[in-house]
This record gives sequence, structure tokens and C-alpha cells, in this order.
Amino acid sequence: MVPRGVWCVLLTCLFYTSSADKDFFTSIGQMTDLLYTEKDLVTSLKDYIRAEESKLEQVKTWAQKLDVLSATATQDPEGFLGHPVNAFKLMKRLNTEWGELESLVLKDMSDGFISNLTIQRQHFPNDDDQTGAAKALMRLQDTYRLDTQTISTGELPGTNTDVTMSPMTVEDCFELGKIAYSDADYYHTELWMEQALKQLDGGEESTVDMVTILDYLSYSIYQQGELERALDYTKRLLKLDSAHQRANGNLKYFEYQLAKQKKVEAEEGLKEKEEREREKREVSEKKGRPADYLPERRKYEQLCRGEGIKMTPRRQSRMFCRYSDNNRHPLYVLGPVKQEDEWDRPRIIRYHDILSNSEIEKVKELAKPRLRRATVHDPQTGKLTTAHYRVSKSAWLTAYEDPVVDKINQRIEDITGLNVKTAEELQVANYGVGGQYEPHFDFGRKDEPDAFKELGTGNRIATWLIYMSDVPSGGATVFTDVGAAVWPKKGSAVFWYNLFASGEGDYSTRHAACPVLVGNKWVSNKWIHERGQEFRRRCTLDESD
Repeated sequence: MVPRGVWCVLLTCLFYTSSADKDFFTSIGQMTDLLYTEKDLVTSLKDYIRAEESKLEQVKTWAQKLDVLSATATQDPEGFLGHPVNAFKLMKRLNTEWGELESLVLKDMSDGFISNLTIQRQHFPNDDDQTGAAKALMRLQDTYRLDTQTISTGELPGTNTDVTMSPMTVEDCFELGKIAYSDADYYHTELWMEQALKQLDGGEESTVDMVTILDYLSYSIYQQGELERALDYTKRLLKLDSAHQRANGNLKYFEYQLAKQKKVEAEEGLKEKEEREREKREVSEKKGRPADYLPERRKYEQLCRGEGIKMTPRRQSRMFCRYSDNNRHPLYVLGPVKQEDEWDRPRIIRYHDILSNSEIEKVKELAKPRLRRATVHDPQTGKLTTAHYRVSKSAWLTAYEDPVVDKINQRIEDITGLNVKTAEELQVANYGVGGQYEPHFDFGRKDEPDAFKELGTGNRIATWLIYMSDVPSGGATVFTDVGAAVWPKKGSAVFWYNLFASGEGDYSTRHAACPVLVGNKWVSNKWIHERGQEFRRRCTLDESD
């Protein structure tokens, strides 16, 4: 027979394994289910509390009754027991009733709650989800230049004042600092440990002690080359815990290094001093976020904040809004679509009121149960894989599974004039905490000959992107090469060609989905391929055509 404790371990392992690949943090839409899971657990917890209170009330009533009885009986024990009924009741209490009380006290009222918790645990996020959500907060902090106090209080730009927000605790800030520390990201470690320390100094109660925070803080500052500040925090730590072994070792080391540095400075000439000051300035300038793999990070984040957009007044004057019937298409002669120029080179067009609210809700309803972590094409293998720079979940909807999907596909063909029969299925995406898709191309480059080989329909000639929600803050689509930014508007769609008419890739279409700061971003897109467009968009050798 397997012991009960072993079964608990096996069940726990099974549930954690089954949820290990769910990536809850990558989709706000799916995270809403977690709120209902937690609500159910709170209800179960309240039931458990009521059961415990009922048990304690029974024990309390018993104790009060016996307290009065024993106080009276012990005043005249022999006289009390001289009455045969009292003698019988004493025998009965000690032989039977105290045993019943023991059974009541030992009765575990938590079985129902623990059983429910064990069942619900299969729906819980795991360590990867917590780490992913923490890194998302730091990504938002950097992209939108938010200080830790703003994030901790929850006073983010675009926040709905009707939405309840519980401020971050010392433990929350400390956890963010620890996650940054585990990645050797001492810049964010310092920021979040300082915020935790600030809240402790402000009188907030916490299970995290100040000594631990100061230990992380002093080391992260030292790693960034600021010896004097690291020494100050170490001294503060030792005032609280003079026996702290690591801090005592660090104190000696920091003092030795500072003394050595000052000795060298004292012996230096004017030229050497100027050189040292220059080196200090360089260290100070380099202090900050860790080295990045994305060369255009600064431009990307500027555009996400609405900065650095490169549209001159003269070019802007040539941008128009119009009603379009797509060369007198029968469906749009009497009811033309609203067309707006978003950018000129590359030409990016927005079509307004493309999807109705009911169509959007139907698409979301179809997609939500099938949302999976979004993938990207691996240029080496040509296969789909997940990537840390794409934080969202997506699902693919085929035309035959619902009339709404078929209508959307036909609408795209009617408006663009392109054949969508060779296009990829409609992809629906929901972004998660700080959800983003860093700068990328939609088309396959020359160094990716196998990018869409398995489809057999050629390269992605064009992209049709539908915004299925408004986003209060963040979430823009930005084109980093040309300095363009397009902001989500529910029901509208944007369209651009990825390839020139010659078939060559248009590298100015490199684009990104900015991190969602506040809100829930839903989009759907249709990638239209070359095959089937031979007579709809004729080939030319002139790339300017």
C-alpha cells in the first residue's frame, strides 16, 4: 500500500507537469480563467474557516460548561460526589465524553479545502510564469521609462480608475529584484531592492528583513562599479547585524579596494587624473540595462512611447482619408470602406470598421480554447518554435469551421484585390503581461530559403492586420526602419505589402508589436502569399513601382 504522503507528492508532481507548458503569462485572455479559479478557492477557504469556527465554538461551549461545574464541585468534593448522580456523571465524562472531545479536536476540517486545492492546482501558473510576468514588468519599466515607485503604486498611464489595484508589497519588490539577480541583471536588482528598502523605511511591515535586502543591494551596486555606495550599504547592514559573515568580508574588501584606489590617485599626475576621471564617467554612462542583442532597441522603444516618429509636414500633407470601392467592386460601390493613409513609404493603409463587435466576439470565442504560445520561423530549420521576444498566444482559424471566418477571408480578398486561397489561415493572437513581438520581417529573406517551403505558396507578399480591441496604453505597431507607429483601434485593419512588385523583399517593412502597458490586446492577421497573385499584382523589375 502506498503511504498517503507519497500519493500527495505523486499528485502534485503530476499536476505541475501537466501545467508546465501552459505559459499563462503570455495571454491575458487565458489569464482571466485564473481569477475564477482563485475565486473558487477563496469560497472553499471560507467554508473551511466556518467549519473550524464551528468546531472551536463546540469546544469553547464544552470548556465553559465544565469550568463552571468543576469550580462548584471542587468547593466540596466529598459532598458533591456524595450525590450518586454526580458520581455517575463524572465517570461518564472521563470515560466517554472527554474521548468524544478528543475526537472533535483531532478532526481535520481541512480535507474539503485541501482536496479542492489539489484539484485546482493543475490550473496554477508555475515558476516560469512567475518569472515571465516579473520580466514583463521590467520590460515595461524600460520601454516606457517608468520608475519603480510608479509601478509599485500601480499608477500607470492609461489605467482605468474604476479598476481595483493592490499596490506592490515589499515582498513583491524583493521578488522582482531576486529574479533580476538570478539573471545577473544587477541594474534591475538595484532598482527593485532600493524600492523594497524604501517601502521598509516607510514603515511597511514585511516578512523580508532589511539585512537580506541590503545584502543584495550592496552586491548589485558593487557589480556595477560603485565601490563607495556599496560600502555605505554594507556598513548600514552591519549596524543591524554585526556578525553577518559575508558583509564583514565585503567590508574589508571594499575598504581595501577604495584605499588602493585613493593611493593610486594620490600618486597620479594631472594627465593620469584626467584619464581616471574619464574612465569614471564612462563607467557611469555604461551603467544601466544589460547588453542587448537587439541593435535597434533604442529606436524601437522610442517609437513605442510615441517619440521619434519621422513624418515631415510636407509628407503628412499628402496623406488622406477617403472612401474606397476598390475599383468599383460591386460590394463597395454603394457602401465603400473608410480608408486612411497611415504611412507613405512603405505604404501602410488603415481600413476602418472592418469587423463588427459581434464578429470580433465570435472570433475570440473560437480562438480562446485553442490559444497556444505564439511561434516564429527558425531561419536555420525553417520550422516553427517559441521565442522569448514574442510574448503572446495564438490560434489558427480555418474558413470552413465557421461562417464568420469565411466572411472575413472573403472581405480581405474583396478589399485588397488579392487571392486569399493561397494565404495562411486566419491567425488570432492575444498578448500577455507586457506582451510584445520585437522587430521582425513577415517575409522570408534570401538567407532563409526554406522559410515557407512547406506551404508551397511562395513568400508572404502582404500582411493584413486586424485590431480586435482598443489598448488604453502601449501596444502600438511600429516600423523601426522608417520611424512609423500605428496605434490599435478596435475593428480597424492595417495593410501593407512585404514584397516589391519585383518580388524582392521590402526591408523598410521591418516592424514590431510594442509591449502592452495597460489593457488586453487582441489581433488577427492574414498573411497573403505570392501564388495566385500573378494577374492581380503583376510583376515588374522596377522596385519603385
